[in-house]
Amino acid sequence: CTLFNLSSGINAEYGAAMTKGSIDDRIEGVLNGLKGRHPGQNEFMQAVEEVLVSLKPLFEKQGDDDYLGAFNVIAEPERVIKFRVQYPTFGADGAELHTTTGYRVQFNSALGPYKGGLRFHPSVSESIIKFLGFEQIFKNALTNLPIGGGKGGCVFDPKGKSDSEVRMLCEHFMKGLYRHIGPDLDVPAGDIGVGGREIGYMYGEYVRLKGQPDMGVLTGKSTDFGGSKLRPEATGYGLVYITLEALKKYNHYRYLPETKRAGIAVNCFRGLKVLISGSGNVAQFAAEKVMELGGYVCSFSDSTGTLTSADGFTKEQLKELFHLKNVKRGRLSAMTLGDGMNYYAGKSVWSIGLKCDVALPCATQNEINLEGAKNLAAGGCWCVAEGANMPTTNEAVDYLKTKVDIYIPAKAANAGGVATSALEMAQNSARLFWTSEEVDEKLNGIMTNIFATAYKTAQDFDRPWDLQFGANAAGFLKVYKAYKAMGYLKF
Repeated sequence: CTLFNLSSGINAEYGAAMTKGSIDDRIEGVLNGLKGRHPGQNEFMQAVEEVLVSLKPLFEKQGDDDYLGAFNVIAEPERVIKFRVQYPTFGADGAELHTTTGYRVQFNSALGPYKGGLRFHPSVSESIIKFLGFEQIFKNALTNLPIGGGKGGCVFDPKGKSDSEVRMLCEHFMKGLYRHIGPDLDVPAGDIGVGGREIGYMYGEYVRLKGQPDMGVLTGKSTDFGGSKLRPEATGYGLVYITLEALKKYNHYRYLPETKRAGIAVNCFRGLKVLISGSGNVAQFAAEKVMELGGYVCSFSDSTGTLTSADGFTKEQLKELFHLKNVKRGRLSAMTLGDGMNYYAGKSVWSIGLKCDVALPCATQNEINLEGAKNLAAGGCWCVAEGANMPTTNEAVDYLKTKVDIYIPAKAANAGGVATSALEMAQNSARLFWTSEEVDEKLNGIMTNIFATAYKTAQDFDRPWDLQFGANAAGFLKVYKAYKAMGYLKF
C-alpha cells in the first residue's frame, strides 16, 4: 500500500479517483484532494497544478513505481509554523503597534535541511509561502546539493520604513522563528523585502536569544560575518548562465544577421535585445551579466511603472539604477531619462508591446498573463527564462510553449541564489571563505549541470526542448528516490 491512501482529510470520492481510472482521472483526483485540504490557497494550488499536469508523461510510464501517489505525499508540507509578530512604527502622532502573522513552511527534508528564503511583503499569505516552499523542493533538488525545501515570511512592507522600524520587525520575527531553525534543521535566507540588512538584524537577534554565535543558521549574510562572495549576484548571474547554455545548445545564431555572428561560439548574448522586469537584486545582476556578455538590456520595472531604453541601457545608466535602488531606495520614475529612454507609469514590461529576442521576468509571481505572453510573441521573443518565482500564469506558460523556441522555468532558471546559499552553508561548516572567482566557477558549473539535467530528462522522454517537463521530472524523481529509499512511501 502507498502512504497517500492514508492521508487524512481526503474523502472517499477523491481517494478512489487517485487509485482508479485513467491517468487524467487520477491526476484530477490528486489535485482535488489537495484543494480539499488547502481550501482557498490559489497560489499554492497553481504551483501544484503546474507541476502535476506537466508530469503526466512520467506518470504514464510509472510501471510499478507509484509516482502519482508519491506526488500526493510530497505536495503536503511536513510542517507549517505560524507565529505572532508585533512591531512598532513611528509617525507624527507617535508610535503605533502592529500585529501580523509570521510563517515558516518546512515543506520537505528528504534531501537535507529545509532551505529557502524569507519574504517581507504586503502580499504574503500562507498560500504564497506554501507555493514558494513547494517550488523550492524541486529547485533545490536540481542543484544536486543536500538541501530540502522551505519558505517563510510575514506581511510587511519595508518601503518607506525607517531603519529602526525594519530592525525591530526583524527582531520580533526572529523571536518567533528561532526555536525552529538551525544549521542542520532549517536554514532561512533572503527573498523579496529581505536583503543583507534584514538578515544581519535577524542574525543578531538569533545570537542574543541563543547566547552563542552560529554562522550556519542563516545565509545571505554580509561577508563581514560569514557570508559568501557573490550571494547578492547569484540569482541574476545564474539566470544568465543557464540561459547562455540554452542559447548555445539551440544554435540561436541563425536569428542574427551575418554581421553580428562574430564570436557567437563564445558569447551567445552578443547583439540580442533582452527585456528584464523588476529592479531588485535579480534584475540588476542579470542585467549586469547580460551587458557584460554583449546583450542589450532594454527594460526594468518596479511597482510604479516601467523604464525602457530602445537601444539598451549603458553601464553608466545601470550604475545610476544600482544607486537609486540600493542606496536611495527610490523609484524608477526618479531615473534620468537619456536618449531613447521612456518611463511608463503604471505599466508592466509585458503590457507595452516591446520587441525583444529574450525575456527575463525577474519581478514577482504571475506578472506575465496570457495578454503579456501574446505581446511577447508578437514582439518577436523566442526565449523566455524565469528569474522570479512562478512569474508566468499557467495559461501563459501553455501559450508561450507553442510560440517561443526556449522556455526555462523558474525552478531551473533562478536556482543560482539557493545554490550559492548552499555554498555559503558549506563555507560556514568548513570555516572557509572562497574568493569571488571560486564561487562564480562553482555557480556556473551548477547552472550548467541544471540545464544539462533538464535537457537530458526531456530527451529521455522524447520531449526535446520541453524544459518545463525536464526540470519538473528531474527534481521530482530525485525527491521520489530519496523518499522511497527511506521507506516513506510504504506502510
